[in-house]
Order: sequence, then C-alpha cells, then structure tokens
Amino acid sequence: MCVNDLVVQGAEPLFFLDYYAMGRLEVAVGAAIIGGIAEGCRQAGCALVGGETAEMPGLYGAGDYDLAGFAVGAVERDQVLTGERVAAGDLLLGLASSGLHSNGFSLVRRVVESAGLDYGQPAPFAPETSLGEALLVPTRIYVRSCLAVLETGGIKALAHITGGGFPENLPRVFPKTLGVVLPGITWPIPAVFRWLAATGGIAPQEMLRTFNCGVGMAVVVAPERAAEVRTAFEAAGETVFEIGRIQARGEGVAAVVIENLEQTWPTGG
Repeated sequence: MCVNDLVVQGAEPLFFLDYYAMGRLEVAVGAAIIGGIAEGCRQAGCALVGGETAEMPGLYGAGDYDLAGFAVGAVERDQVLTGERVAAGDLLLGLASSGLHSNGFSLVRRVVESAGLDYGQPAPFAPETSLGEALLVPTRIYVRSCLAVLETGGIKALAHITGGGFPENLPRVFPKTLGVVLPGITWPIPAVFRWLAATGGIAPQEMLRTFNCGVGMAVVVAPERAAEVRTAFEAAGETVFEIGRIQARGEGVAAVVIENLEQTWPTGG
C-alpha cells in the first residue's frame, strides 16, 4: 500500500522501514511477517533498510501484534503527477486488483461473523482455499508496471483505489472543476466482492465506497494515447479495463457519477 501510494505521485520507491511490536516474539510468526515485507519490497524494487522489533508483554496479549511501516521515494520535480494536465474528455482506465487488498476488513469481519463462518473452512466463493487465505490474498503492487508506462508520457494521473473506494480516491487526481462518469459496472467484479455484497446485503453504492471492487489502480489518459497506454500496461502484466470518462463538473454535481449502477452490478454471490 505504501509503495502504491508513492507511485501515483510519479515517484519511484527507494526504501521501506517497518515497525513490528508484540507481547513476546514468536520466531516463526516474525519470520513469516518479515519475509512477506521483503517479498513486497522485491516486487516494488525498493530496499528494506531496517526497522524496529519491540516486545511489550504488558501491552499486547498472547498472539497479538502490531505492524506498521513507511516508504520513501523520489521523483524529479518537473515529473510529479499533480493532475493539472487532466482535461474533459480524458479516459479513465482501471488496472485489475488481486482481491480486497488492505481495505474494508472491519466490514468483512462483520459479514463473516454474521454468516457464522470460520476462517479455516473452504471459502464459499473459492472452495479450493480457506476463507482466511482467500480474503488475505496479498495486495497487488503496481510499481513496476506504472513506472514503465510513465516513461511513455501517456499517463496524466494515477489514483490508488484504497479506503474510500471510488468516490473518495478518484477526485484526488483531477481539478475540482472536473468530474468522472462511469457508465455502470463495465468490468468483471471478482467473486470475493460479489460474495460479500450478497452475503452481507451490502448495496452496490456502499461496495464501491468501501472496496476496490476489482480495480486497484485508476489511470487517466488522453483519448488519443489510450490504446498505447493500455498496450503498455498489458505488456507489463496488468489486466486493463476502460471504466469511465472525465467531464466538466456542473454546480451541485458529484465528483464521481456512476450511472446504471443497480442495473449493472452482478447479482448473486
């Protein structure tokens, strides 16, 4: 999540530091956690330069731990993505997510609890794996693909779809005089999101406000560069969808308008 937040500024992640605190260090658990961090750094092309491991038995219960971290990146001042080049008529592309990524788990836990399910049992939407493993598929790291495509000069803005979903993250990357229109759900919604919506009785509007719903990164491009940018992302291993268009925003109009949402949201879990 940290490095994805960096690359939307046009920055290349340089290094990551972590903070890992627990009541008592369990070596196997700690090794798995640090191993996961190291793999994320490898995928992002940045270095794990250090961190802090703290044992605080008076603060954390058995099996509890706290994990945090931050990344530092660099970008030339004249290459920072500010969104100022975004204009009416630009297209919005979406890069497929790997799953829930790292958002919405308070709601996910409530759905699982209300459904009376156990995290160790087969996932209803992916019976070949456990529910816990299916929900915790690692966040996709978009750094290498985004940096490669940024070199083409075709990207005007990038939006990392995290907490707040589409309504809160998309408006961050274009001027307040502009908005984006999505003509409904035009990309495939992964099974985990369909299951959550159906099992939890979650309305489509709330799903798109809480989860990435299958689009982990949004890319703003000029129409004449869209095919080139899409091809470059696909060559870098991404699955790409055209999901919307930037337009002038009238007074009182929401920054993100999703048309035909109820009609286009897939039914069933």
